[in-house]
Amino acid sequence: MSSDEKQPGNPARKTIRDDLARAPGEVIAIDPVEMARRDLKKSLPRRFYSHAAAAPCASSGEGAFALLLDGRPARTPARNPLALPTLEAAEAIAAEWERQQELIDPGQMPLTRIANSAIDGVSNEMDATIADIAQFGGSDLICYRAGEPEALALAEAAAWDPMLNFAREKLGARLICAQGVNYVEQPEPARRAVLQAVREIARPEAGGAFALAALHVMTTLTGSALLALAVAHGALTAEEAWAAAHVDEDYQMQLWGADEAALARRARRWSEMEAAARLLRAARPPESAPA
Repeated sequence: MSSDEKQPGNPARKTIRDDLARAPGEVIAIDPVEMARRDLKKSLPRRFYSHAAAAPCASSGEGAFALLLDGRPARTPARNPLALPTLEAAEAIAAEWERQQELIDPGQMPLTRIANSAIDGVSNEMDATIADIAQFGGSDLICYRAGEPEALALAEAAAWDPMLNFAREKLGARLICAQGVNYVEQPEPARRAVLQAVREIARPEAGGAFALAALHVMTTLTGSALLALAVAHGALTAEEAWAAAHVDEDYQMQLWGADEAALARRARRWSEMEAAARLLRAARPPESAPA
């Protein structure tokens, strides 16, 4: 018998008993999702500020605009100043903090999470992050096609062939496609072109670590560096890139119906995608956007 079981007054045991019975002998159904939500709510920090706003940084070297909570500069989990390169980006993050209610829920703050990642992580690992994104281009989603059924092959071609044209015309990358999942090695010039395209996004005057962090999020969510780069260049909207990334999944749902759990997960991931695309745009001056 565990120590918990020996102690009838143990709070954890009491919580479990409360979940299992309303009264002695009256057992009710367990809802694990609701139990998880209650536990999560207990662990979330309370809102400790009255007002969130963006303002120019008081000191140099921290970025152009800071998030202020009741007039005090906010900090990242690593205790770095939470400062953004543009007012638009800082105001978008301030709006996330302003929308928080009694509790601060990081799950509802995707812009802040990406910004924290940019400041605490990506800014210190720029080359590694660039290489990681470019590596997706070597086995990009849009290069692996279904041979059959014909309807799926046509849907993939309609969504992905324009991206091959984008890669060739805008990035100078001529990519090779294959049927099935067997790996096909992309030509060295194509890989170099994708790498250079990612480096361009990471230029300090183009958003630097913030744009790169956002590009990384979009790449990992879609499985495609080319779709993420197309969004960065304005060749696709975030919605169009998201749809292109889910051609196969949408086809399967048309055949077999939608899975509610899968749809919920997809909705959560879309919120990250949307936030990443928004931060990528907001973190760079308009004149620095890729042509």
